[in-house]
Amino acid sequence: MDDTYYIGYTSDINIRMEEHKKGINCKYSRARGFKKLEIYYSTKERKDAMKLEAFLKKLTRANKTKLIENPNLLFDKYFIDKNKYNICLNL
Repeated sequence: MDDTYYIGYTSDINIRMEEHKKGINCKYSRARGFKKLEIYYSTKERKDAMKLEAFLKKLTRANKTKLIENPNLLFDKYFIDKNKYNICLNL
C-alpha cells in the first residue's frame, strides 16, 4: 500500500467501495491497496461528478489533504457551486 489518493466517480458508492476493498474492477486499488474512504461528494448529475473528478485530480496532494481536513474548502476556496454537491464523510 502507498499513501496516494484515489479520485473517481461512481453511480453506486457502496458497490464501488466493495470493489476497491476486494481489488475487483479497479487496477489502481489492486496495485496500490485500499485503506479507507476519506470523503466523497454526491451529486444528482453524472456530468457534475465528472467535472468535479477532473478538477480534483488536478489539485496538488497538499490541497487534496486540505480538502479532506476541511471539505467545505471545495466551496469556499475553489468556488464550486454548493447547490450541485453534498459532502458525505461516512458511508
